[in-house]
This record gives sequence, structure tokens and C-alpha cells, in this order.
Amino acid sequence: MASGGSAGRDSYDEEAAAAVPVPRRTLELDGRGDASDHRSGFIPRYQVGSSKVETSDRYSDDWQKRLPTTDDVRKNKSESRYFTVSGVDLSPDNMAVAIVYFVQGVLGLARLAVNFYLKDDLQLDPAETAVISGFASLPWLIKPLYGFISDSIPLFGYRRRSYLILSGFLGALSWSLMATVVDSKYSAAFSILLGSLSVAFSDVVVDSMVVERARGESQSTSGSLQSLCWGSSAFGGIVSAYFSGSLVDTYGVRFVFGVTAFLPLMTSAVAVLVNEHRLSSGERAMSHSGSGFIETSKQHIRQLWTSVKQPNIFLPTLFIFLWQATPKSDSAMFFFITNKLGFTPEFLGRVKLVTSIASLLGVGLYNYFLKAVPLRKIFLVTTIIGSALGMTQVLLVSGLNRQFGISDEWFSVGDSLIITVLSQASFMPVLVLAAKLCPPGMEATLFATLMSISNAGSVSGGLVGAGLTQLFGVTKDSFKNLALLIVICNLSALLPLPLLGLLPEESGNADDGETKHN
Repeated sequence: MASGGSAGRDSYDEEAAAAVPVPRRTLELDGRGDASDHRSGFIPRYQVGSSKVETSDRYSDDWQKRLPTTDDVRKNKSESRYFTVSGVDLSPDNMAVAIVYFVQGVLGLARLAVNFYLKDDLQLDPAETAVISGFASLPWLIKPLYGFISDSIPLFGYRRRSYLILSGFLGALSWSLMATVVDSKYSAAFSILLGSLSVAFSDVVVDSMVVERARGESQSTSGSLQSLCWGSSAFGGIVSAYFSGSLVDTYGVRFVFGVTAFLPLMTSAVAVLVNEHRLSSGERAMSHSGSGFIETSKQHIRQLWTSVKQPNIFLPTLFIFLWQATPKSDSAMFFFITNKLGFTPEFLGRVKLVTSIASLLGVGLYNYFLKAVPLRKIFLVTTIIGSALGMTQVLLVSGLNRQFGISDEWFSVGDSLIITVLSQASFMPVLVLAAKLCPPGMEATLFATLMSISNAGSVSGGLVGAGLTQLFGVTKDSFKNLALLIVICNLSALLPLPLLGLLPEESGNADDGETKHN
């Protein structure tokens, strides 16, 4: 479906592969998403699946001294010792961020295996699959909590390195369970949930690094940072794309889960690249003190509420939620193309390869042509085009494509290619907008909150889609009303457009880097 705010990462249809991206942070059955998650965030349309909080006052002065100022950042641009990609220095910190995003993309290796495991091994219906996808996305809805934990409870003196290491091991455990002992929909949902938690937590850590670097920068520069991140994720998706299908065909889903278990360990390994000050024993003791912990918690909640309730933050956030909350028909389409059309895992792997490349093209399209375009115009154009192109699924369901001499396979590949490019390009502004809305001192916490709200919208859309799938009687064997479901889902994507006025008016080339609000 091509919904104006539906994820395609992106967190599990991831979900299924919608015409519009799921946020990095929309979750996928491979453990990513948003988006997400889908943190690649976007997957073939015909396949089911995208924060650290500010430190406490007692450390704020010392913390701010360690943070680079905007002048420092600009000065370092001209004196950088590192290679640059799309205007971003490949420093050790930035390399760590890129690799973590790469891992999120390469975890797509298990996405098809999960889809076929739920459908064939566990014999689930489309609606049940969509519900499990929504459940597995829950870790992406409480991202600010992870930021608070990492800032308030440092492990071994570190607030970033230690949690990256822990996240990697947790992800390895989740996929190891899928490869060995999981044998029911409940145990599968739990294991996928653990994998999702692993990616969401590491995502929060690296997001905080990205947001710090975007502070005080223009929309164009901030867009370059996001392009590096999502480009890395898309590249990871390309690396794993084809083999995700061929390995399922040749060795089975358990083997693929076993191989995937090694991938999260890359996140643990790159933690050493993070340039982080280690807290002294005295600072750690104060962080763990009961009264200090409680007081810091209250302060964070007050500051977060004060920021979120401001109209120039609340109104754009409301639009993002509604944009993502439109229903999706992805799970139903996955069952249709596999059970009705007979698409094999190996062929779907090829489609995934094409869409992974298309996702990277979408990042390039945004980075080189759209990052200076006003946000309202991007949302308007991509939503309308996405909704229209999403209707092409009706041609596939009805078989009209064959009357035009186009086989089901070629139609699916071409349709997914075009839609994925558009989806990725249309989701990038969500990330840029979220980063730009964050005021100084609340960047990481508020960014995580905004992306959690975006993910909540995507999960809501998935659950509404599951309800409509059940209502229209679409099952693993009956697709009589599938065309009607697709039409309703795609038309619903247009519903948020009258609310475009909630978004800020911004000049992409503003030198001062400030967002201009109504």
C-alpha cells in the first residue's frame, strides 16, 4: 500500500512492505525498523515483515564542556583530518554510527525467513501476522526510556559504549533462540521482541550522536547526516538482499536465523570507536544514588513535557503521527503473492535486492535534489504520487497486468522499484524535521520521543490494517476482497494532507540553520 505515512522500513511487515516508508526506527520482523523500524527501513512492498537524554544538572556543566559547539563544528569542517562522504567527516564516531545503521540494514537477511516461518511453519493468517508485527514493534515506542537509562545508569563508566555492546549481545541471543528453541507464535513473538529491543536501544545511542552533530546546522547539513545513516542502512540491505531468499530456499529458515545471530555482534565490536569520556568512580556513585536518580527522573519528565507541549513542536508531531497511522495492507499482499501467485523465497530475495538498491537511490534523490525543498511540498507531492502508485497493486490482484503483456514477476519488480525510491525519499524529511524541532539541551531525549510517536503511528496503522483485513475476510486462502482493501488503504493515505499547515515553513537554504515556524 502506498500510504502517506506508512512504513514500507523500515518497524514488521516491516512490515510488509508498503508504498511509503516506515520510520528507522519503524520496526521490522528482522528486528529493526522503525521504522521503522523499518533503522533497511524500507522493504519490498510485496513482503511482510524505523536518545540519550540530557545529563542531570550535577553533570551538565562538565557535559556541555565536552560537547562541541556549533563554532567548533564549523571550524573542524575546514580542518578535518578525515575523508568526507556527502559532506560528512568519516571520523571514528561517525563510522560507528554508520556501521550500526549498516547492521540494521544487513539484519534484513532474516526478514524473509521470519515471514515464511510465520506463514508456513506456524500456519498464521495475515491478520495474526500483522498483530505479531505490531507486538514486535513495541520496543520502538518507548525509546526515550532507553535514553534515560543509558544516561542515568552508566555501565562500567560508559553511557554509550557499554550499551552498544549489550545491545549487540542481546540481538545475538534473540536470533539464536529463533534458530534453536522457538516453536510457537508466542515464543517467536518474544524472540523477535528481544531482537527489536536490541536494535531500538542501539538506535537510541547512535541517534543521540547524530542529533548532537545536527545541532545548529541547516536543513541541508542535517539532511547530509541523515543521508549517511540511511545510506548505510540501505547498503546493508543490499548486501543481505539476494541471499535472504536463496538461503531460505536452499537451507531453510532455521539456518538463516543462525547466520543472522552473528550480525548484531558487529554493533558490540564498533563500540570501541565511540569517543566517550569515562566517568570517574565518584560520578558513577552519584549516578546510582537513589535520591539523585529520582530527582533526575522528575527533572527529565518536566523538561520533556515543557518541550513537547510547545505548539511549534506538538503540531508537527501530530502531523507525523497521523501521516504514519494510515492503514496498511502489506501482510495481506504477502500472503497473496506467495499463496496465490506462487512467488518463491528465491524470487522475493531478488525483489528485495532491487528494492534495497532503490532505497539507496531514494536516499541519493533526497540528498542531492530534495533536502533544500520545503518540507510541506515534499510531503504533499510524495504522498499524492505514492497513493496513486499504490493503486497499481489492484492490477496485480485482478490480473490486468497480464492483459497488458506484463508478467506478475516483472510487474512486481518494477512496481516495487518505483515505490521504494519514492518511499525512502519521502521519509527522510521526517527524520530531518524531528532533529530540527529539538531545542538545545533536549536534543536526544526529544528526538527519541518524536520518533517513538512516529513509530506509534506506524504500529497503529498496521493494527488498523489488520482489523480491516479481518473485516473484509481476507485470509491465507481467500483474497476476494483484497482489491477493496488496497483501495481503502491507499485512499486513506490522503487524509492527513489537509493538515500540512501544521508543519513549519522552512527555507532549506537558510544560512542560520534555524527552523522558521508559523
